[in-house]
Amino acid sequence: MSYTTILFDLDGTLLDTLADLRSSMNRALEKFGFPIHTREEVRSYVGDGILAYARRAVPEGTDEATVFSVLEAFKKDYKTHCSDETAPYTGILTMLDELKKHGVKTAIVSNKADFAVQLLAQEYFGDRVTSARGEREGVPKKPAPDMVNAVMNELGADPESTLFVGDSDVDFYTALNAKIDVALVDWGFRDRDLLASLLTKLPESRRGTVVSTVEELTAEIL
Repeated sequence: MSYTTILFDLDGTLLDTLADLRSSMNRALEKFGFPIHTREEVRSYVGDGILAYARRAVPEGTDEATVFSVLEAFKKDYKTHCSDETAPYTGILTMLDELKKHGVKTAIVSNKADFAVQLLAQEYFGDRVTSARGEREGVPKKPAPDMVNAVMNELGADPESTLFVGDSDVDFYTALNAKIDVALVDWGFRDRDLLASLLTKLPESRRGTVVSTVEELTAEIL
């Protein structure tokens, strides 16, 4: 089927942000004398918002006041360095141009801090996406459906013709909770086997797939 509205996760789906997320957190950790992390460790830490990222990055048993201090140091650093090494995955810009040409509405719905979502969406996508929304105070983050529902209302989207595209279990459960179809990309932050196993949990009324290339994803949408 073809879809008229596509909601995209950001990190690991549209943008490869892992290097900058790692560098900013490692610089924050070093300020407190904490061990730094590898790319693969950071890959497993992200996806649930920046507070969860900070809690996973600090040593086990770190008190909450210190966690929040590390988080603030990370945010300050990331505001300056969020696009040092970040880039769209190959083919993403071409796909977004193709979707726009076909009149498909597109938006970003991310657990990333909203300040970073706005900065990166504007820098890399401009008017290729209609709306961008990150984690905001007082709004439940994914996998709660609240952000998705808000963006769908903003765009006037029909749930039956809306697809959520992401790269993680969080994104899968977001789509499930919002009662919309889902496409999971395996070029991001989670392994294909995990993504494929999630699809067995979909009700018969919902459609889901795992894709390995942007071309596959484009064909799934159009």
